[in-house]
Amino acid sequence: MCGNNMSVPLLAEAVTVSGMEKETAAVIFLHGLGDSGHGWADTLTAIQLPHVKFICPHAPPIPVTLNMKSMMPAWFDLMGLSPNSPEDESGIKKAAENITAIIEHEAKNGIPPNRIMLGGFSQGGALSLYTALTCQHQLAGVVALSCWLPLHRNFPSASSGNKNLPILQCHGDMDIMIPVQFGAMTAEKLKNIVNPQMITFKTYPGLSHSSCPQEMAAVKEFIEQHLPRI
Repeated sequence: MCGNNMSVPLLAEAVTVSGMEKETAAVIFLHGLGDSGHGWADTLTAIQLPHVKFICPHAPPIPVTLNMKSMMPAWFDLMGLSPNSPEDESGIKKAAENITAIIEHEAKNGIPPNRIMLGGFSQGGALSLYTALTCQHQLAGVVALSCWLPLHRNFPSASSGNKNLPILQCHGDMDIMIPVQFGAMTAEKLKNIVNPQMITFKTYPGLSHSSCPQEMAAVKEFIEQHLPRI
């Protein structure tokens, strides 16, 4: 893979929030169903650290079964939003490969995987969890907002074996789209995949399927902790 963005399809159009000084770390943040990278760029700019680059790729439009096969930006197809719903296994694995390609592109351009964090909201958070747990690179951590672990029945055997992956999971307790109980089940499952002390699960009273300033403050603190200035 060469150094230009055209060799990584998701990077060609991605929104990038550049650091104010030499970039020594990166956060790849994945939006939710039907959104775009622009949807999170402003929110992430508000918690920007001078040495950290934020990369917000756009999911391609695909037909989504959950929404009567309507075409919309999605990382993979969704058949349902419960722990027992059938899942788009091939689509999830392909999407993870595409995110791993971004990690490897950044590594070739001077930011090693252990200085790269994955993050995302809803379906994007789900993909960030799956990618970080299955890729062969030791990443700096995962920010998983209002989401779940896809293909959870395949774990822990599907894991690449990296037990020391810091994970910040955040969830609103009034989320009717992805109920907080699903988030709590995911946190418990993650404790069987990585060292339990690596998992932080925070809930936010009154928060629906969205974000809030307190949550973003926790995200900023997590990034500062695991991607310090060097």
